[in-house]
Amino acid sequence: MLLDKFKKVIIILTLLLISTSGVKATDECFENASRAIFKFNLKFDDYVLEPVAKGYNKLPKPIKLGTSNFTSNISTLLSIPNNLLQANFSQLGHSLGSFAINSTVGLLGIFNPAEKLGLNPHKEDVGQTLGSYGIGPGCYFVLPILGPTTVRDSIGLFADSFIDPFAHVTIREKELLSTSGSPVDYFSVKGAGVVDFRSDNLLNFESLEKNSLDLYFSMKSIYLQDREKKISNSAESQDDWGNLDN
Repeated sequence: MLLDKFKKVIIILTLLLISTSGVKATDECFENASRAIFKFNLKFDDYVLEPVAKGYNKLPKPIKLGTSNFTSNISTLLSIPNNLLQANFSQLGHSLGSFAINSTVGLLGIFNPAEKLGLNPHKEDVGQTLGSYGIGPGCYFVLPILGPTTVRDSIGLFADSFIDPFAHVTIREKELLSTSGSPVDYFSVKGAGVVDFRSDNLLNFESLEKNSLDLYFSMKSIYLQDREKKISNSAESQDDWGNLDN
């Protein structure tokens, strides 16, 4: 039933993507609107996200590392169905093994013993899966709070919630393997992941803001390059957004 709904949604959204297939990612769908939203996002970062990230950085290292490991382990769940859709069975093994080991021996993912065993799952989402099928990004634009995206990746973001097991048992409040949760659980984990990412890049963002003639364009360039690396499964893609001051 869930798979049938997902297929219908994908068909509708793919038609939208095809309609913009002649548009390059370097082109803008709504540049003026995107720049306005980008300014809003910067204010949100200045007054909310950055202060929270700075406070988070003051926590003891074991707590920070445990939080980072936990959110990363949860994100592995989304990689599993996408590895299947990409027929990437090597990474499927890494994802399944890593999640199983870290969720048990690693105490729900707080620790990362799977990494010591050589299991290093790539982060995969539907946007990357569509890209692996040869579907172009479509034009670029910016979403409130969520930030930069493309037509393909925004479709992927929506589709993620249909195939992500964690989303299935939280925001969709379904039971999976006798496990269920609530939307609060979903957004709490995702929010923690965002704060963790922002705290790791405080200096990088600061350097980017100081050295960019056009911060909007710089962020656009970084985002598009990062997505291409992730689609090609580049080793560099495992560090989210890489070194932002390069």
